Amino acid sequence: MKNKILKKILIVKSALFLTIACKAQQIYPLKTDYTEIPQNSYLKDIQNELDFYVGKWKANFNGNTITIFITKEIHRFFNGTKYKYYKDVLSVRYMIQNSSNVILQDTQSLAFTPEQIKHSIYSQWAEDNGNTILLYYGGTNCGVGWGNVSIKKISSTQIAWEYIPNTTIIDSAKCPPGTDTTIYLPETKDLIFTKQQN
Repeated sequence: MKNKILKKILIVKSALFLTIACKAQQIYPLKTDYTEIPQNSYLKDIQNELDFYVGKWKANFNGNTITIFITKEIHRFFNGTKYKYYKDVLSVRYMIQNSSNVILQDTQSLAFTPEQIKHSIYSQWAEDNGNTILLYYGGTNCGVGWGNVSIKKISSTQIAWEYIPNTTIIDSAKCPPGTDTTIYLPETKDLIFTKQQN
């Protein structure tokens, strides 16, 4: 009788362990291709490649002051139509001011929804042992300016910025006349940003 009870307890514990093990989230390095992993896997910044970039950075370009605010989001969920996964990412907010300190565009205080693309800049992965971060910019109003951004470590207090926008055809049915479609982010290569002491 005692053996039967122990056997049942062992079976229940084994079944419980297998259930938990099957539901455990699989963790992969940050640069893993999300299309090649099981749904709901986690792309983790195992080597802390993103940490250096966190902070407030400033540059001047064409008479404007560009301030970028970079934060690290841990375990951010990406819910695409085909792929669903979690990933550690850098999130970039920005503020552009002209020479008279008039704010031209400011995304720092915007409330972003989880699915939002407009104005969002998220890292994709690190290159060169973490010395370069590749990012995706969702564009401004009506998707204008969406494209790729890269930031490269220059020194302990400086990064170089490169932004290459893709072209967008503006459709008046989807983008009402009078909508501001100006791209305020600096469209350039090797723009030096300096880390600020907050």
